[in-house]
Amino acid sequence: MTTTLLVTGATLADGTRTDLVVRDGRISEVGTGLSATGARVIDADGLTALPGLVDLHTHLREPGFEHSETVLTGSRAAAIGGFTAVHAMANTSPVADTAGVVEQVESLGRRAGYVTVRPIGAVTVGLAGQQLSEIGAMANSRARVRVFSDDGKCVSDALLMRRALEYVKTFDGVVAQHAQEPRLTEGAQMNEGVVSGELGLAGWPAVAEEAIIARDVLLAQHVGARVHICHLSTAGSVEVVRWAKARGIRVTAEVTPHHLMLTEELVRSYDARYKVNPPLRRQEDVLALRAGLADGTIDIIATDHAPHPSESKDCEWTAASMGMVGLESALSVVQASVVDNGMLDWNDIARVLSSPPAAIGRLDGYGDGIAVGAPAEFTLYDSSASRVFDTDALAGQGRNSPFLQLRLPGRVVATVHQGYPTVLDGQLIAEETVSAAAARAAGGTHG
Repeated sequence: MTTTLLVTGATLADGTRTDLVVRDGRISEVGTGLSATGARVIDADGLTALPGLVDLHTHLREPGFEHSETVLTGSRAAAIGGFTAVHAMANTSPVADTAGVVEQVESLGRRAGYVTVRPIGAVTVGLAGQQLSEIGAMANSRARVRVFSDDGKCVSDALLMRRALEYVKTFDGVVAQHAQEPRLTEGAQMNEGVVSGELGLAGWPAVAEEAIIARDVLLAQHVGARVHICHLSTAGSVEVVRWAKARGIRVTAEVTPHHLMLTEELVRSYDARYKVNPPLRRQEDVLALRAGLADGTIDIIATDHAPHPSESKDCEWTAASMGMVGLESALSVVQASVVDNGMLDWNDIARVLSSPPAAIGRLDGYGDGIAVGAPAEFTLYDSSASRVFDTDALAGQGRNSPFLQLRLPGRVVATVHQGYPTVLDGQLIAEETVSAAAARAAGGTHG
């Protein structure tokens, strides 16, 4: 595969029309009327060029749950969605609570080559919430872990949370908290409210999220450490984070695409594709999340991509697993939720899906955007397209998308990672080709 790319007629997020030349993994020229002898040409007329998308919250399931997803298949799902880097959550088997496991995940991602895979380390041993994991060993490993989370479970012990924050502060790491007070959510099946009462399903109250966030921002203030709040889902949570930021507390927060669009009313169908943790909330919460994202209270969008085998979803509601796949649909859902209604523009989308998530995860090489000398990590997106989203659009193993059969705007046309394409004309590049390109690029693009 050629190491030189010429992208013609792309529109940057700020509306500027330009050409790009990519050589040896970096953007070497930006301007109009560019040419490059022997280059692979990508016609980007009518396409928006976004910096490579970075997901701070992905479940790749490997090791241990390869029947749901693998690092390779999840990387392919990420690439087709326009992502060039993902952070893999720790709830694998064995749990990513040692240097050996996080190095295995990082190595699998490097070998696959579709995206940069950064492992997230567990906060506690086995996600059991009893003792801290090998945080220092993971931070100093080849994987250079900087994000730690027991996602799927809350670090509910206040003393353990304080100790974890103190520990990660020593190397500028961050604890990413799954905010869910366990005693308030025992047996919960959906959002607590009028609809749960009508359906007779145990409710997941908003205060179970908000109380943990309030506790943890105060702990972060006391310690002087960074805390990140996973998948914010309620209007009250937005207000707590807004208050904390006004006090100068080092807190960041994410929202998922599905919480920006979908509401608890969908649970009336008892379709387990809509069963997720935290649950789909009220329309009032959706609107507050959109507003919080627009005003900067919520820093980033993260997918919480959570694939499950069909038998875990094609069953009665109470027996079904919680989670949705989201990598492949993310940009389209975000466009439908906050771009097409004018709340955010494409510059904002570049902000919430690229540099800040990379900065929170201390991921080198993803903060320069589309500029001369920057690593060639970008996505070409057709915002004028429209499609009925179906299983043909899913490149990972999971089919548990809540957006199936919905008409969504936009389509990822091309994804470029480390200077080589992983997606062209909306189709994945062959695994052998990508793996070979990754091997050639190893060690050279991000230092």
